[in-house]
Amino acid sequence: MSNERGDAEARIEELRNRIRALDKKYYQAADPEVSDREYDRLKEELVSLEQDVLGVNPEDSPTTQVGDDRLEGFDSYRHRDPMLSLDNTYNREDLLAFDQRLRKRFEVEELDYTVDPKIDGLAISLTYEKGTLVRAVTRGNGTEGDDVTANARTIQTLPTQLKSQNPPDWIELRGEVYLTNDEFLRINQEREKRGEPLYANPRNLAAGTIKLLDSRLVAQRKLAIVVYGLGFCDPDSIGSQTELQQLILEWGLPVVERYWTVSGIEAVWRSIEELDQMRGEFSYPTDGAVVKLNQRSLQREAGRTAKAPRWSIAYKFETEKAETTLRKIGLQVGRTGAVTPVAHLDPVELAGTTVARATLHNEDEIRRKDIREGDWVRVEKAGEIIPQVLSVDTQRRGEDSAPFEFPTECPACGSSLKRLPDEAVWRCPNAAGCPPQVRRRLEHFGSRACMDIENLGKAVVDQLVSKQLVHNIADLYRLRVEDLIRLEKFAQRSSDNLVLAIADSRKREVWRLLHGLGIPNVGSGTAKDLIREFRSIDALAAANEETLEKVDGIGSILTASIRTFFAEPKNQKLLADLRELGLNFSEESGEQKEEEKTLKGMTFVLTGTLPNFSRTQATEWIEARGGKVTSSVSKKTSYLIAGEEAGSKLAKAQSLGVSVIDEEELKSLA
Repeated sequence: MSNERGDAEARIEELRNRIRALDKKYYQAADPEVSDREYDRLKEELVSLEQDVLGVNPEDSPTTQVGDDRLEGFDSYRHRDPMLSLDNTYNREDLLAFDQRLRKRFEVEELDYTVDPKIDGLAISLTYEKGTLVRAVTRGNGTEGDDVTANARTIQTLPTQLKSQNPPDWIELRGEVYLTNDEFLRINQEREKRGEPLYANPRNLAAGTIKLLDSRLVAQRKLAIVVYGLGFCDPDSIGSQTELQQLILEWGLPVVERYWTVSGIEAVWRSIEELDQMRGEFSYPTDGAVVKLNQRSLQREAGRTAKAPRWSIAYKFETEKAETTLRKIGLQVGRTGAVTPVAHLDPVELAGTTVARATLHNEDEIRRKDIREGDWVRVEKAGEIIPQVLSVDTQRRGEDSAPFEFPTECPACGSSLKRLPDEAVWRCPNAAGCPPQVRRRLEHFGSRACMDIENLGKAVVDQLVSKQLVHNIADLYRLRVEDLIRLEKFAQRSSDNLVLAIADSRKREVWRLLHGLGIPNVGSGTAKDLIREFRSIDALAAANEETLEKVDGIGSILTASIRTFFAEPKNQKLLADLRELGLNFSEESGEQKEEEKTLKGMTFVLTGTLPNFSRTQATEWIEARGGKVTSSVSKKTSYLIAGEEAGSKLAKAQSLGVSVIDEEELKSLA
């Protein structure tokens, strides 16, 4: 018996560690490693073992905790009413048992329920004070979450003012941030054109987007929102879910396309079946149904566990799967050099569409599932959008089958592939000479976020590359009008305009050039930080690992990306060419006005809501004057700019002795 107990305790510890790791991937990285069903099976096993061995599910166990989505860089805000998750079920028997428990508690024959579509997004709490939106907060750990108000305000369908003459003094409304299927496909189509890895599903992308630190990028992805629940309310006279739904609609907030109010669990089941039949017509991904007691007085009496209400449950639909043959594992080379494996399948019908390709993510995924060419594979649609290989039927594998060997050389240019220690992706370092990268890099280089070259769009880039007029970004600056006139739809005027636009880009700020080089993990914000620190591309290229890692926000992964890029001989040749062609390599040589340097050397952190600036506007204002904005308070912070409802960063600044100022005091510094 002692050996059995020891084995059970070891399994409990193994499951806890596994679930905690999966929680971190799902809630914080928005990058789930397993399906919802597989995750729930692990939790069910842990619940059962803890009950059998320990008699309880301890408070420190993931079985009694809400997954924590909080990230560094956001203020934390405490929910007035806890924001819990839901218990899940995948079968009718569990649903009947849920109803039986409630009927026994209330000693009734039948209960009234509501049934809503379960949207696969990120839960959010919206606080309206006297009808005005003052805060948007993620679930976090159920007690407090991240303040994402600035990002939520970019959602076009979210009103900042309720349509009501007499709104509650204070109300927390609960909802879900999501991406429509069409918007998700649009974003992925653009990434596919650029040769970038596709996002796995709308839920992950929506969750990652609402946590971006740049609201401008959030706005570009066109998030949507639906409101369906209630947290704290003062005064609270709302008697039922049905009444709440009607009020939400009257207040001008977006609601689910269809919901049911029914009596009895059999009617609930019929509603779920009806929802399953129609959910393919919805504009958003729906992975189940949410069943709730309708009467709020009964909800309060039913109460809750540490992590979930006892009066509600989520019924999850099984993901549709199909079996087919994997004929070939292909490789795609993206703009940043990422080499992504793709499964080429015998076409198969799945969730109403014909699937002929599926993502394989990376080498580790192929090895973990032992996916081979010629295998019979089970395919599912992750989030009902992107097909992925779920598993392999090894019983049907041929005798001549061999494990897939990921190439060591780029399939397009033959360069030796490199993989950084903390990355799952192999990359081709030949940034300037790898053919599949050239088009995407040219498009990236000329985009508004980088060198902002007018008229250098995809169609033009395609012609320049196919006619072999341009092999790398330096070749752009060697183009002549007579070269362009030979292109389709190019005349004298359009040729003159493009040559002038390219020439004019030589004067752009040096951070734009650095961003345009396409160094992995170096976005516009990082490029600004690096140039602010090193002042020139030459100084950055010469910086060693120790020097780079001393820069705020530059860790080992980013350091490795930078060092690898500048160590590549072909990239060194590209930089030499760009310097000779007259591009701006130094901040000192760029066109800067003296008044733009008044905050030079100062580091700022923003918290709360400012009266006249959004966070994005405040950041741009500070950076335009030479200052730096970071996401977290440290001893190096010059000033914390605090607005209304300042969060946890205020307390940290005060404890570190960092100066706290308001918006007017910030303006006076300049």
